[in-house]
Amino acid sequence: MTPAPRTRLSAEDRRTLVVAAATRAFSRSGYAATSTDVVAKEAGVSQPYVVRIFGTKLELFLEVFDQATARVLDSFTEIVASGVVRPDVEGGMEPLGQAYTDLVLSDRDVMQVMLHGFVAASEPAIGELARRRMGEIFDVITSTGCDEDQARDFVAHGMLINVMLALGVPEHLDESPSLTSLASCAFGPAFEDVRAVG
Repeated sequence: MTPAPRTRLSAEDRRTLVVAAATRAFSRSGYAATSTDVVAKEAGVSQPYVVRIFGTKLELFLEVFDQATARVLDSFTEIVASGVVRPDVEGGMEPLGQAYTDLVLSDRDVMQVMLHGFVAASEPAIGELARRRMGEIFDVITSTGCDEDQARDFVAHGMLINVMLALGVPEHLDESPSLTSLASCAFGPAFEDVRAVG
């Protein structure tokens, strides 16, 4: 039997493959501890190929971080545009919070890459992108008409969710009643989704 001919990937498809592999790799070990060699192995390509596409590890991380934070920005923008966010009523910010929770539960790499980007913000280019993107996300949140206290509480709640996921809380809910209680408080209506992940 003749083997099926191998389909060559387009340059854009190969770039997408490398970015996906880099997202997984950076999610696991962060900017400083992840080499282009690790990314290449994750993608199943050569290290020189990764460098040829992106130039440097920094440029590759910026691409990964930009895409991860853009997913949050795009998700928030879509929810706000739908008109379901009503900060003037009790629980009116919940659709925005649910969108964020759904995103980070369905793709934990997004949250991990964001956290690694914040940690690596002492690298000027990463810090500049992180600050710009946080400002853009904050602008979308405040475009709902919420007041400063609501916006602060919403962002703080999102950061608590990030910490809970980074700690692997969904997988360890039964370790202590306090942890389960904190998770219930942090995830609110999405707590059952969190329990299902664990």
